[in-house]
This record gives sequence, C-alpha cells and structure tokens, in this order.
Amino acid sequence: MSDCCDTNAFDGASPAYRRALIAVIAINAVMFCVEMSAGVLSGSQALKADALDFAGDTATYGLSLFVIGASLQTRARASLIKGASLALIALAVLGMTVFRVVNGGTPEASTMGLIGALALAANLTSLVILMRWRDGDSNVRSVWLCSRNDAIGNVGVIAAGGLVAATGSAWPDLVVAALLATLFMKSAIAIITQARAELKSVPVCDIPNSEKTS
Repeated sequence: MSDCCDTNAFDGASPAYRRALIAVIAINAVMFCVEMSAGVLSGSQALKADALDFAGDTATYGLSLFVIGASLQTRARASLIKGASLALIALAVLGMTVFRVVNGGTPEASTMGLIGALALAANLTSLVILMRWRDGDSNVRSVWLCSRNDAIGNVGVIAAGGLVAATGSAWPDLVVAALLATLFMKSAIAIITQARAELKSVPVCDIPNSEKTS
C-alpha cells in the first residue's frame, strides 16, 4: 500500500541544498546594499526595483531555509507569505515609478550599466548554484523563480541604461521598472497558486495532531 505522505516534489531537505541556499542568501544580501545605494545615487528606478527584489529574495530565501524539513502544510504556508511579499514589492515598484514620472529626472546611465552588469553576474552565479534544484515544491520552486526574475531584471536594467544614454530620456528606465513590477506580480501569482494547490492536497497524515482535533 502506498504511503499517503509520499510526494514527488523535492522539498529541499538535503545538506547540499541548504548550503546552496545559504550561499545565495549571502549573494542577495550584498547585492541589495550595493544596488540600492547605486539606485539612490544615480536616480534609477530600475536599479531601485531590482534592489528591492534582492531584499525580498534575501528575506524569503531565509524563510525557505527555515522551513526546510517542515510539513508540506508549513512549507506551503511559507510560500504564500513569499508570494504575497513579492506582490507587495511589485506594487512598491509601480508606486516609485509613478512618483518618478510625476517628478521627472533622468538617471545616470553609466551607473545603471555598471551596476546592472555586476548584479547580472551575481544572479547568474546564483542560478548556477541552484540549477540542480530548479524544480520542487512551491517552497523550492519559488527560490528558482525569484533568482530567474533577478537575472531577467538585470538584463533589462543594462538595456535601459544603454537606451537612457542614447536618448537622454528617463523613459527607458521607467518602462523597465514597470516591466519588472509586472514580472514580479506574475511570479507571485504562480507561487501563490502552487502553494494553494499544495494546501488543498495536504494528506491527513501530514496535518499536525493539534489541527486534526481542532
């Protein structure tokens, strides 16, 4: 007879994955500080948007690390928190972009290109580290999706920096920031959808006794 607690999705419970996640958390924390400082100094909304994503990733990856080995229900609930956090970041980026549209100002293109390239290198390193674990439950998959988003965002920041330099306009920076917000929201919806599906499919034997009797 099959065990009702068996699942096919990798849940992150391996020493190698823990080490990989700790390394990626450190990379994201450092890059948040670097990119947010550069975003403020250069006036780039795209850099600030990407920096906020680094900050969100640092926090949510820490949550992912904390719930490794927990029940499916606990891991799915953690994924709901991560999805909601990513949605809030998307809304914050949109708000900052609208503010910049109203107040004007052209960002410093050279800083955008340089920091964007540095951030891309950091995120490609994270993707290489996580490559073995790009599939899994919502907790594991959310880490991969966020890292992928970061790499895509970095390419966008670099492209925006080039367009700002070529046109002398702030609009490429603002457009990329808005596109990043859209990507963040799309990933948030995907994470939340998978987590909700996992919660609905939680086997009885995976529910804590305190919740069974409540």
